[in-house]
Amino acid sequence: QLQLVESGGGLVKPGGSLRLSCAAAGFILDYYAIGWFRQAPGKEREWVACIVGRSGETDYVDSLKGRYTISREKSKNTVFLQMNSLKPEDTAVYYCAANEWEGDWCNENNQYEHWGRGTQVTVSS
Repeated sequence: QLQLVESGGGLVKPGGSLRLSCAAAGFILDYYAIGWFRQAPGKEREWVACIVGRSGETDYVDSLKGRYTISREKSKNTVFLQMNSLKPEDTAVYYCAANEWEGDWCNENNQYEHWGRGTQVTVSS
């Protein structure tokens, strides 16, 4: 059964960093695109970034380019989201999601069918 499990969230001070992990089980990254999303209290879910499992091509929401980096480690079947220079407005539940995909690129319009349960990120002093 296809499963995604996020980890790595927590409480961090403004300006700090966190690295989130999305461990995939039941499928191989090569045939999927993985996206990261976030949802802050009272706000709609926001697409953050994606990566193509096979090619490693990435895409980001413009507002987070330069601070967030998505990557994958095929041997661990895991996707990461490195978040730097964190701000209080980055506080949200972060989710990863998978879209069965063999294209060379990805973006927010991929149809993400499978979702993890999320990990809380809180940026506060």
